Amino acid sequence: QVQLVESGGGLVQAGGSLRLSCAASGTIFRSNVMGWYRQAPGKQRELVATLNTRGSTNYADSVKGRFTISRDNAKNTVYLQMNSLKPEDTAVYYCNLNNVGVDFWGKGSLVTVSS
Repeated sequence: QVQLVESGGGLVQAGGSLRLSCAASGTIFRSNVMGWYRQAPGKQRELVATLNTRGSTNYADSVKGRFTISRDNAKNTVYLQMNSLKPEDTAVYYCNLNNVGVDFWGKGSLVTVSS
């Protein structure tokens, strides 16, 4: 079984920073995509950022220039450095692994940004 373990969420003041981490374990194909999604109250889940094993990234327009996704391929670990946080970034952040076309999810980590 694939398991994703997230850490790094919490409370932060607007303008501050947080770093999320997610480590995947289990049987994972060499070529895969890891990323972060978020769901704010009253809104649908949305993509935040993804990163494949070749270094190709995809960011939501709302976080470009503020968030940076990175990964350690050897550890199957993905990170999300979040800078200049805004109240609208408040959401539950979910780690995602797409492994051979199958999605696996972490249980979510709450990020709350105060104004």
